Amino acid sequence: MRTGQYHHGDLRAALLERAEQTLREQGVDALSLRELARALDVSHAAPSRHFKDRRALLDALALTGVQRLTAAARNGLARSGEGFREQVFAFARAYVDFAAEHGALLELAFARKHDAAVADGLELAWQPLKDDLHALIARGQEEGRIRAGSADRIGDILFVAVHGVATQAASGRLVGPALDQVFDDLLTHLLRGVAPGAGDEALAESDVSTC
Repeated sequence: MRTGQYHHGDLRAALLERAEQTLREQGVDALSLRELARALDVSHAAPSRHFKDRRALLDALALTGVQRLTAAARNGLARSGEGFREQVFAFARAYVDFAAEHGALLELAFARKHDAAVADGLELAWQPLKDDLHALIARGQEEGRIRAGSADRIGDILFVAVHGVATQAASGRLVGPALDQVFDDLLTHLLRGVAPGAGDEALAESDVSTC
């Protein structure tokens, strides 16, 4: 984005776009409302109409990051084929690919402490992804591909494992063929691990969630 270029009346969107660029290129410590105002060629007071302080800006970036990540994962699922395994792989891979490209946003959502109102907003933003994952696990159970028990707890297992790969991709520690190999191995072994087996006990419902 060139200095001073934004759509009139949509300064908030321009601020978020420029802030994400700064976050990606220079890190979170380089973010300030004053510098954003200077970059967009608006008055120093203008950003305060949309974000009362720097923390509000970071919270907004975290929320938009989760919303976009959720949309990316859901779109990956929607574009996949009809097979259960294919859908699981597509859903998870879309999550990992978004994280690899927008790692700084992902870090904001997970690494920062948020007040109650912001945390509630983030939880709502995650909910569509959680719902899709729950439905996918339930389908696997109906088809006999996943053991009986709490779909939420099984979904949490898959989510935490995939998120681990996503954070490695976001940090640049896993890229290219190495990322592809780890991702394929992880999903293959996870699906084997949650498949029905002799003597398996169903996971009971839990009051906690990792996602």
